[in-house]
Amino acid sequence: MYKIVRKKQLAENVNEYVVEAPLAALKAQPGQFVILRVDSEGERVPFTIADYDPDKGTVTILVQTVGATTELLSRLNEGDSVADFVGPLGNPTDLTKYDKVLLVGGGIGGAVIHPQAKLLKKIGKPADVVLGARTKSLLLYMDEMQAFAAELYPMTDDGSYGEKGFVTDAVAKLIKSCRYDAVLAVGPLPMMQAVAEVTRPSGIKTIVSMNSVMVDGTGMCGCCRVTVGGERKYACVDGPEFDGHLIDFKEARMRQGFYREQEKEHYCRIRGEIKNG
Repeated sequence: MYKIVRKKQLAENVNEYVVEAPLAALKAQPGQFVILRVDSEGERVPFTIADYDPDKGTVTILVQTVGATTELLSRLNEGDSVADFVGPLGNPTDLTKYDKVLLVGGGIGGAVIHPQAKLLKKIGKPADVVLGARTKSLLLYMDEMQAFAAELYPMTDDGSYGEKGFVTDAVAKLIKSCRYDAVLAVGPLPMMQAVAEVTRPSGIKTIVSMNSVMVDGTGMCGCCRVTVGGERKYACVDGPEFDGHLIDFKEARMRQGFYREQEKEHYCRIRGEIKNG
């Protein structure tokens, strides 16, 4: 069992969990993920590591309540435990070799770029950061990014904070005025695809995080397969981060919706909106 040592609500239906997982914390690196089960009967669900502390033996994840498992997880509190917490999994993404990096986070994608911003600041190469959300209350990790970013550019769809517009608007402006060696974009598939298209003409290395449906996390089940440069890859063992200019986003978006109706029904049953039997 893995104890939840801290739970904090960051926005509506968005919770941050700090989980006691000493072995995972010892090996974790930016870009990797964990797979957890809420209980022994639960499904295996992946979450990208938002932070880690090897000294305290903790790993931080950010969870948006959107389905059955995340609903069950949302009912747990500090002191409760999850049955399984496996990781770190996937390949870390090393951005330290680049001199000038732009990090782009959309929605809860801000949690994924957080450890990258933290590490780049630590080695003396702070990145520029673009954070985007529908409205001010959904802009996550703003204080942390203020501390770690060279420059922070918040964007909101409704103009309630920062500049009104999409993250792609900020990216388009920034790549005209600054020479970036690499861009890391994390968020919904349409957002990552849009960022990749903005950077494509200039040929800037653009990395995206494919947090796909996963089961075993070892490449055996094939659920997380994605086409990259015409080749079949598996997000759990070959990723989760890939060259955004090579991703077949049309296929990825289609696969993302495969189990939407089943997940919706299961979610409604857990919430009591549909009766069993």
